[in-house]
Amino acid sequence: MTAEDREPVVVAAARTPIGKRGGALAGLKGVELLRHVLRAVVNAAGVAPDAVEQVVGGCVTQAGEQSLNVTRNAWLSTGWDPAVGCTTVDVSCGSAQQANHLVAALIGSGAISVGIACGVESMSRVPIGVNLYNGPGHYKTADYPWDDPPRAQFGGAERIAARQGITRADADAYGVLSQARAAAAWATGRFDREVVGLDVPAPGDVSSAGRRRVDRDEGLRETTMEGLAKLAPNVPDGVHTAGTTSQVSDGAAAILWMSRARARALGLRPRARLVAQVVTGADPYYLLDGPVAATGRALERAGMTLADLDLVEVNEAFAGVVLNWAQQHHTDLERVNVNGGAIALGHPLGSSGTRLLVTALHELERRDSQTALVTMCCGGSLGTATILARV
Repeated sequence: MTAEDREPVVVAAARTPIGKRGGALAGLKGVELLRHVLRAVVNAAGVAPDAVEQVVGGCVTQAGEQSLNVTRNAWLSTGWDPAVGCTTVDVSCGSAQQANHLVAALIGSGAISVGIACGVESMSRVPIGVNLYNGPGHYKTADYPWDDPPRAQFGGAERIAARQGITRADADAYGVLSQARAAAAWATGRFDREVVGLDVPAPGDVSSAGRRRVDRDEGLRETTMEGLAKLAPNVPDGVHTAGTTSQVSDGAAAILWMSRARARALGLRPRARLVAQVVTGADPYYLLDGPVAATGRALERAGMTLADLDLVEVNEAFAGVVLNWAQQHHTDLERVNVNGGAIALGHPLGSSGTRLLVTALHELERRDSQTALVTMCCGGSLGTATILARV
């Protein structure tokens, strides 16, 4: 088999709507959310479930309902072939993005020919940090100099803002932009093809009687500069507020990958290919600089420049992360997060890396454009980047 035959390609991609904390999806376990998108991509491709050889999923808070390999538990809950291998990875916010990198690498190496990359997080049910502050022991050694991740995120965002001269007004203006773009995207049906709605119970209701259909993201809200100006900062004298910070959310997303040869044999049309993938570290003092370095490395590996990209998705952990990325790469925001981002849509941690890839692919197809970059900052001062190209 040639290298071209082994090249990994996307054949199906889907996500759930994103629920706000305590919202419509809070009545579903992470296993149920992930099962929904696993079924969605397999059914969309029309392949037999036992054609899948491995599933790699992202999840950040692997505790309680999300412990013991949530990816495996979601696959088993489908009732499909238990022989399929499943792995759950943690690269903090970039977990599901790295899941795609791993599945693509397995296919490219010839180890498998069909795999699913996915991710899930139910932050309503398994709050961030429950695996950090409870239970035996602690991950930090005596000489570990940095704050715990949930606290360090706020400090890192503010240090970047101060370094780059990003003001409260700058951050607020970006928050308004994200919400406006997300509202416009939903109003014009841009998310309709990527979101697979689901029937959800009220929290605590295990019966099927009270279920209702949820097929839209819940995080959107009418936002103005005047309204944002009234919000207290996340930290004293900081520039970020709840209105310019990613939302605590629930959701799942999945992408079905195949080798070109296997897609051809099954009569399936490849939708995109992986051009470059990166996971890299950054200065822990600033913590959230990872997208800047990861973008540069991805472009270098692809032999591309920023001008070659039609779309960019920079995860909106904080407004300052996106503004910093744009400043450092000397570009405007015209093609960045064109349908809004985590400030408006939400950020279910272990799902977001795949969600961003799903959204980027569908927007490329809608525009009949060619190439997109997805990049994220991650806890532990990491950065991830993926370049996709349509085929």
